[in-house]
Amino acid sequence: MTDAPKNIALLRYRVMANVVGVLLIVLVLVGVPLKYLAAEGTSLQHAGEWITTYLGIAHGWLYMLFLVMAFLLARREKWDVPFTLTTLVCGTVPVLSFWAEHRATRRVRAEHRVPATS
Repeated sequence: MTDAPKNIALLRYRVMANVVGVLLIVLVLVGVPLKYLAAEGTSLQHAGEWITTYLGIAHGWLYMLFLVMAFLLARREKWDVPFTLTTLVCGTVPVLSFWAEHRATRRVRAEHRVPATS
């Protein structure tokens, strides 16, 4: 069996982890403060409402896709339950999701002796 399917599984997971991580940061660190801290009726407050509504919905759907990609990678790599759960839960915490993605990528590459290209 070649490493191509494993590389694709890892790539799919990494893409989803980064997309979900960026959306969560924008949602929590930009959208929510603008929505609740900007003066009522201002364009900043409306921008915050837009971000929390539309990016919130997008993040929710994409997080479900992230969970699927992470779970498929975990199954393929035969990760233990604690490592898998940590990886899945870290996708819910802004910034921590990037650490979890780095950790999972490092583990997959170490187990398969895949060189770090990106």
